[in-house]
Amino acid sequence: MIFGKIQYLNLLPFHIFMKSYIKNSAAKMSMEYKRGVPSKINKEFHARRVDAAFISSISAQKSKHVGLGIIAKKAVQSVIVIPSKRSKSDFESASSNVLAKILNIKGEVLIGDKALKYSLVQSDYIDLAKLWSTKYKSPFVFALLCYHKDKKLYKNIEKEFLKHRVKIPQYILQKAAKKTGISAKDILKYLQLISYDLNPKTQKGLKKFYKEAKKVI
Repeated sequence: MIFGKIQYLNLLPFHIFMKSYIKNSAAKMSMEYKRGVPSKINKEFHARRVDAAFISSISAQKSKHVGLGIIAKKAVQSVIVIPSKRSKSDFESASSNVLAKILNIKGEVLIGDKALKYSLVQSDYIDLAKLWSTKYKSPFVFALLCYHKDKKLYKNIEKEFLKHRVKIPQYILQKAAKKTGISAKDILKYLQLISYDLNPKTQKGLKKFYKEAKKVI
């Protein structure tokens, strides 16, 4: 299996889970990773150079997916806009750039760990997920776990991941803190803002996003 790996903090619990899942799999799965930012992984997936990945929701409309996503319950802190008269997209992003257009927010879009780091020390930003939640009364889905084949495998991954509460070992937490410049305490607080369950309420929000996206793309 070749898996597209986005190395943002919001997927840290999933990557820890997958390491355990592969190790304990009856089939003794082997996995290779292709790493990159969301926009790069989107391209790799659609070119079929990876078998599965969390794909930006705006790019996943026609792809097969399971009930896992990267979902902001309300505020998320890692998808923000720094207001200004001129808009600037984040080249790492896909869904977030479209979301800023839907919400008619002008400025510089920042996503991922660099956005989280900024939001922890600055206040001059707009949290796009929070604004979406306020306006549409639903969580926002930034990405979906998509696959090309082996549906049974990914449905089982979905089932097992949602069933278990992933504990992040301290050594991994400290390593992530050192890499990102974000404290372990702030990482744990941030992860509480994230959900992975594509439940009916979340699916309703996703459909609303697709409907609104057609108006701005």
